[in-house]
Amino acid sequence: MPVTIRPIPGAFAGEASGVDLRQPLTAADYAAIEAGMDTHAVLVFRNQPITDEQQMTFTKGFGELEGAAGGGLRKPGDYRLAAAMVDVSNLDKDNKILPRDDRRRLFNLGNQLWHSDGSFRAKPPTYSILSGRVVAEKGGNTEFADMRAAWDDLDDETKAMAEPLITEHSQIYSRGSLGFSGLTEEELKQFTPVRQRLVTTHPVSKRKSLYLSSHIGSIIGWPVPEGRAFIRELAEHATQPKYVYSHKWTAGDLVIWDNRTTMHRVRRFDDSKPRDMRRTTVAGTTMTVEQAKAA
Repeated sequence: MPVTIRPIPGAFAGEASGVDLRQPLTAADYAAIEAGMDTHAVLVFRNQPITDEQQMTFTKGFGELEGAAGGGLRKPGDYRLAAAMVDVSNLDKDNKILPRDDRRRLFNLGNQLWHSDGSFRAKPPTYSILSGRVVAEKGGNTEFADMRAAWDDLDDETKAMAEPLITEHSQIYSRGSLGFSGLTEEELKQFTPVRQRLVTTHPVSKRKSLYLSSHIGSIIGWPVPEGRAFIRELAEHATQPKYVYSHKWTAGDLVIWDNRTTMHRVRRFDDSKPRDMRRTTVAGTTMTVEQAKAA
């Protein structure tokens, strides 16, 4: 049965069917999914109770896997998942709920801010693939904002101002905005800021997008307060309800999104109860701006 993709009513996202992600996919299957991603930027697959190994195999069909290293505070001995799996849960390595004051839990609260996965990497990732294994009973929706439509609707003056700009991204900025502090020298080195273009062009659709994220701390060449005020203004514009799709999770859902053309955030949930979400990420292959030139 071929992959079928239909638009989700009232949203820019699409819902895919006709494929069992636990089984090997054909080249035609991957081509259909990628074409759907080029159009919708977010695809929802229902009833996909996959294993970690099956999720990693599926992800590899789009490119190289990006590991979890450099994206959080979990140490090698803290991991409960394979190195290529990003643990977006509220659980420790023994599957116990993280205490309220645990640094890992507090750091992960940054996922409630609008962001693009891995924008703090010199080569930011393409797709993120999130599997809902145990979902929140209440809350915990993931919201996605369409950065293409947000760009399209900007006035010409703002577009001309934004297009040449270079921004600086780091988790130091996103977590600092929540009051998270006390990073060690090793962690500060791990979160060394990188530079990204504020406006990017999708390699296939050729549509332009705002490349926004809570990880942005400055605009190169601008006074910091002015830069942050402008980024905040753009983010407020880009996350208006008309640009946002909110996904209510059901166990077994799998959602793919394109980090180059969307922002996302998780909504608050009762994390006194388990929420087990597991992400794989397709590594990026190109920089938005040459880091060597920015040094």
